[in-house]
Amino acid sequence: EVLSYSIKKADMDLRKVLYSNIVLSGGSTLFKGFGDRILWELKRLTPKDTRIKISAPQERMYSTWIGGSILASLDTFRRMWVSKREYESEGARVLHRKLW
Repeated sequence: EVLSYSIKKADMDLRKVLYSNIVLSGGSTLFKGFGDRILWELKRLTPKDTRIKISAPQERMYSTWIGGSILASLDTFRRMWVSKREYESEGARVLHRKLW
């Protein structure tokens, strides 16, 4: 339900694209029948003509770590890092300064 709810909160124009590009990632997606259950639940919650495509890559147990590693290596992401010293001196304001 959370997945369907999240997609329904997106713009109407994006919903078809989102439903047809679901990617499973993380170790818990390796539970037997997980992908089939997600598909069944989505079919139950969406209009009949909705095209749902779920990808389950072999390396999905580590894909969240791989994605985080790629993100952390980008120069643009490094500029968003907040050091302990910065946070202690500025508080939550530093997040607004660096991220927005």
